[in-house]
Amino acid sequence: MLYAQLHLTLPAWVHEEVDSQRLYPDDDSRIALAIQLSRRNVDHRSGGPFGAAVFTGEGRLIGVGVNRVVPHNCSAAHAEVMALATSQQRMQRYRLNEDGDRIVLASSAQPCSMCYGALVWAGVDELLIGARAEDVQELAGFDEGPLPADWIGELGRRGIQVRRDLMRDHARDVLRDYGEDGIVY
Repeated sequence: MLYAQLHLTLPAWVHEEVDSQRLYPDDDSRIALAIQLSRRNVDHRSGGPFGAAVFTGEGRLIGVGVNRVVPHNCSAAHAEVMALATSQQRMQRYRLNEDGDRIVLASSAQPCSMCYGALVWAGVDELLIGARAEDVQELAGFDEGPLPADWIGELGRRGIQVRRDLMRDHARDVLRDYGEDGIVY
């Protein structure tokens, strides 16, 4: 029998630990939430060491995501994809910025090649990044896949502003702890 539906979920702790009514007015508060999500995902052993959150330009939280690849046996269940998908479902549109509101994606680590493509098509105007791809590979052992040599420039040409190395040391700490644990979840 062929499966006719896909069901991906965030862990229950997300609803208990994320204040969906709080305003996240600046880059620091937004990236801090993404890194906190990655930390809690590792602490709860509910997925890999990645977290992401989507905000309006004013800082209203639209959706969050954590890595759920192993629990769901789904290679697409990366934190950024989960955050974009939960935001798209909440907004009931696949292009999040189609109403003209500025959309910000904060990610605990530089998006992999799959997530890079997803954010281009999802209607993201700004990307905030904690750890770099080399941090992910060095500390947690993940292969992030190929990106264009000038990936930041490519995003810029599509109207997506990139800010990276935000709270990088904190994001690296999560990756290091996951990598040293040696358990894949």
